[in-house]
Amino acid sequence: MTNRHSGFVSFVGRPNVGKSTLMNAMVGQKFAITSSKPQTTRKAIRAILNHPEGQLVIVDLPGVHRPRTLLGQRLNDLVTSTLTDVDVIAFCTPANEKIGPGDAHIVADLSRFPKAKKIALVTKVDTVSKQRLAEHLMEVSGMADWAEIVPVSALTGDQVHLVSDIIVKLLPVGPELYPDDIETEETSEDLICEFVREAALELVDDELPHSLAVTLDEIVDGENKPNVHVSLWVERDSQKGIVIGKAGSMLRTIGAAARKQIESHLGYPIHLSIQVRVAQDWQRSAKQLGKLGF
Repeated sequence: MTNRHSGFVSFVGRPNVGKSTLMNAMVGQKFAITSSKPQTTRKAIRAILNHPEGQLVIVDLPGVHRPRTLLGQRLNDLVTSTLTDVDVIAFCTPANEKIGPGDAHIVADLSRFPKAKKIALVTKVDTVSKQRLAEHLMEVSGMADWAEIVPVSALTGDQVHLVSDIIVKLLPVGPELYPDDIETEETSEDLICEFVREAALELVDDELPHSLAVTLDEIVDGENKPNVHVSLWVERDSQKGIVIGKAGSMLRTIGAAARKQIESHLGYPIHLSIQVRVAQDWQRSAKQLGKLGF
């Protein structure tokens, strides 16, 4: 029997470069929410991929950015503490965006994690011409001494399996870290909150996403289906009106979109009740961040 590999890999990069979408594509299920808005991921999400040659634990992380709030600082700290322990770091850069100072800063920072092998993934290759992709790959190759550079599209599935094959071979030889039937450490309660936040992120104005947080209040057995009660938090009273919308229209739209995702995950119908609450400037308050689970 060949030696089996197991270990941890993390995707790093600027916000909104396709890290969560790639993780979902690799494991074939949605464990990390995705959005066109930056800084969608706010915690380390683990998904387990059982591969013919071993077990790959993918840790999806927030995008690295210049923090403007206490929440931003805590998210960057989370990235640093996680990368200290992983076996492979995959730097992600989208083919349809120029490499900028933010990318260079992240790549330079990777030298702080000597334990991990480093690869580069050029994402969103379905959005550019072959010439533009070739130019981008050349730029990336000059940024560091990568173990591998792989162009990939999570949207079309192009080379997703190759990414898994390459990463698993770079992991240490060892036994599986999780039982075969475990697919993620995310609980259904975690995913319920994330699906509500994802729906809100996609529907509200651009200035609101950073101010949104969701907590689960309770799940109560109903006659025909469970009643799920969540709180959708904003930072100011003026934002509350935007999220609720005229005569509750926006909140109903958010609820319908979220319920569809939640029911798909759970496999049965639910009644979803969303209450919009205000936690004043919660991103900058250690006390409020604690209450909201950060």
